[in-house]
Amino acid sequence: MELAVGASESAMRSLLGKLGSLLAQEYTLISGVRGEIQYMNNELSSMYAFLRRLSRAAAAGAAHDEQTKDWIEQVRDVAYDIEDCVDDFAHRLSRQPRGEGLLVNVSRAWYAMTTLWARRDIASKNRAQEVGERRTRYGVQDPKENSESVSGIKPSGRAHPYATDHLQPPVPQLVGTTEPVGQEDAIVKHGQWLTTESEGGVRVLAIVGFGGLGKTTMALALQRRFGEKFDSRAWVQASQKLNLPSLLRGIRKQVMPQQDTEGKGGRGTSDGHADGIEGLNEKQLKEKLKEQLNQKNYFLFIDDVWSVSSWQNIWQSLPISQKGSIVVTTRFKSVANACCRQQEHIYMLKPLPHVESTKLFFERIHDPKQENFKETKDEIIMKCGGLPLALVVVAGLLARRDLTEESHWRTVKESLNSELDKNLSPEGVTQILNLCYNDLPADQKNCLLYLSIFPKGCSINRKRLIRRWISEGFIAEKDGKTVEEVAEDSFNELISRNIVRPVEHNTNGKVKTCQVHDMILEYIVSKSSEENFITVVGGHWLTPTPSNKVRRLSLHNINPEDVKEKIENMNLSHVRSLTVFENLHHLPSYSFKSVILQVLDLEGCKSINTKQLDKIFKMFQLKYLSLRCTYIKKLPPGIGKLQYLETLDIRDTNVTELPSSVGRLQKMVHLLGGNKSTHLALRFTEEIAKMTALQTLLGIEISRGSTTDLGSMHNLTKLKKLSIYSLGDLHTNNNKYDELLPTIEHLTGYSLKSLAIDDGFTGFLNSIDDLSSPPKYILSLDLSGKLLRVPRWMKELEILEKLTLSLTSLRTDGLKVLSQLSKLFSLTFSINAKGQDSSVLEILQNNAMDSGGKIFVPADGFASLKLLRFSAPVMPLLSFLEGAMPELQRLELQFRLSEGAYGLEYLKSLQQVHLRVSQQASGATKVKVSDIRSSVRMHQKKPTMVVDEYYE
Repeated sequence: MELAVGASESAMRSLLGKLGSLLAQEYTLISGVRGEIQYMNNELSSMYAFLRRLSRAAAAGAAHDEQTKDWIEQVRDVAYDIEDCVDDFAHRLSRQPRGEGLLVNVSRAWYAMTTLWARRDIASKNRAQEVGERRTRYGVQDPKENSESVSGIKPSGRAHPYATDHLQPPVPQLVGTTEPVGQEDAIVKHGQWLTTESEGGVRVLAIVGFGGLGKTTMALALQRRFGEKFDSRAWVQASQKLNLPSLLRGIRKQVMPQQDTEGKGGRGTSDGHADGIEGLNEKQLKEKLKEQLNQKNYFLFIDDVWSVSSWQNIWQSLPISQKGSIVVTTRFKSVANACCRQQEHIYMLKPLPHVESTKLFFERIHDPKQENFKETKDEIIMKCGGLPLALVVVAGLLARRDLTEESHWRTVKESLNSELDKNLSPEGVTQILNLCYNDLPADQKNCLLYLSIFPKGCSINRKRLIRRWISEGFIAEKDGKTVEEVAEDSFNELISRNIVRPVEHNTNGKVKTCQVHDMILEYIVSKSSEENFITVVGGHWLTPTPSNKVRRLSLHNINPEDVKEKIENMNLSHVRSLTVFENLHHLPSYSFKSVILQVLDLEGCKSINTKQLDKIFKMFQLKYLSLRCTYIKKLPPGIGKLQYLETLDIRDTNVTELPSSVGRLQKMVHLLGGNKSTHLALRFTEEIAKMTALQTLLGIEISRGSTTDLGSMHNLTKLKKLSIYSLGDLHTNNNKYDELLPTIEHLTGYSLKSLAIDDGFTGFLNSIDDLSSPPKYILSLDLSGKLLRVPRWMKELEILEKLTLSLTSLRTDGLKVLSQLSKLFSLTFSINAKGQDSSVLEILQNNAMDSGGKIFVPADGFASLKLLRFSAPVMPLLSFLEGAMPELQRLELQFRLSEGAYGLEYLKSLQQVHLRVSQQASGATKVKVSDIRSSVRMHQKKPTMVVDEYYE
């Protein structure tokens, strides 16, 4: 019910904004249409005010009857339908001729005739009046707003008593790995068995337990703790609907990363003909996998197997190797029995005892006075039944409250009617999830339910999600914050409530990717389906075919039977959001005829063809378009017609130049191109410079070979993030770089906060030392190439948080300069594949010689540094002095050859060491790796050690 209110509010808010925009354009409102729009605007405004009252009442715990629920759904549907009409109407009328004279009058007359239907259509939309009258006719009552919310506090005048107006973002962190509570002995015991060769063939461990007990957490802990002892590792999902080819493909991609070049601009065609792993059938995948893993020492984690038949299909597809180890998680004992020959290799997870439940609960809630209201707190913990998932989400519910008020604790205790402490059941978990879900404001309910678009086990990129929320109209400016800032607040709220968990953090400590727990995802998929908010087809879930018009469609691992059974029977004429995962093979051709589509996300769809591409660029309402990791080579000229487009993501494709028509895209905010791994870049043109609303411009090439005037980049004064992947032939000009340096100075004087430049070893980075005005307000700086020393002005960047420099600049004296940057959170020294160049190696050797053969990390400074990275084919000898980097949490080293790293015991806050060693590493280098491992084991903080191989 609460979802229906939230969805209706969002739809109504979007529609009212568009109607207001139309009313402001008097020249378009002819033949009585203006009066009709004004009437609709007034009627819908009244409905919107009523919906907000319903939303506040729902947040306070009030229940709505069936008639109210039905009326809210009608409001939502009529708002969607009118918005469809308004969008089409606005698009047609935007072409109305203006000016004076005979020719203009003739054109206007012709225009009036050709748009007559659109104007009549908008005028005939009297459903808003009918829905409004129906509320009175059938007795839909005004909401009572005097109920108390779950927190025990009466709602304020805001949409929700705990709106995120003043929400502080989570503290930046780098080590967000969740460790299982109470399973240490079991992890050691089973980990040792998994790493011991036996004569009996593959070793299989089955972890069994109710959903939310921590099966996946324990299996991942086993992989982290013992994974370095295996040559190859992979983690894949099985789930309720097994898609065996997809599972095998996932394993092969992880055990053979050097072969996985598709999606990186290296293979395939714009017509979708792949010559890599995507083109293999099930039989070929089995053969390739057995060929790769036969007699290899491998570790496979197969998550969430639902049936004995599914396990048998998986087992028959894998190679039998005496060195292989497999960990299976399942909810069913019968599956575990089928997996394991001996009962001792079946581990039954049980609910946590009260002591360990209390430990986990307070780890998540950060309650400084745990002894206050102890009896009430103990009762809350007991009602969670020792289920880690329940403990975590209830802790998240309370963590947003004033923990010094006993009324908050007492109200939550009384709201938990679950019998989980007596019997684990899906109904008990659902009751707890309902409690946490209903406590969210309406707009954040939409944001949470939107996550049901993504498949089970999917790592969801934060920026991708936030940009989609904005394009869907879920986010509005408020309290002086931009939509981007409000969206960040909403994301942080879901993280802080433990509803969504972080998976990976950026080098600046922000959450980069997140994931939804299986049981929470199952809950929101079901809720979205009930309310016709999002329709999911394929993948892991069995959902009914919607009887109403489909508004948002997400296709997961589509099988032919799903198309025939579901998609072909759906009404797709009103789809405003379409997301496709993996392939487009079975998507009906008419799906690309929806001109009202606003969000189209085809990331990773290898099979997209030219014909489909042409249809996409006729969808004039598109706001968000992602073609990332597809095989496309160029975009059609029709892109200029997408006048509402705000985000275009063509990263990791073969697109190197945009059509000239892109200059007409005046609403473009994020243009994302290029390929980091291959250094393929998108050529910067004067047409791109005409997109003056741009805030993000990634992956561009600046070349002297074109007619581009770099001065045109001065127009991009709203640019916040700029990433240059290539300088092309810029260095061939006699007055080299004479335009680029002033451009950088100009942009950093406006909004630019993040700058990345890869000079391709042209020598440009050495000229950057001559900047007359240092970028003092920059937060992130990335300089890659041949940088002989740290720029002189670097010490003036007092607010710099993230810094990446070419490894060629690594010297002891340079580290002393950087150590004084008090806000620096992340520091990376790296060099790309071209680092094998003899001149680069010579620079590295000279730098080491100038520092006495070692690179010394100074004993003071680096007050805020949490992450230190070194990445290069050859890594010089590193020595950390006592007192160095007192706050450092994570150390990452990647190399083929290394002289070693000493003094790790002096890094007193160290939590994790991650080594990535080339498969071509010498025996001497492997000895150095052993020395580093020994040093980490002796560290008083016992940091986590992860060792991976990478392929060159």
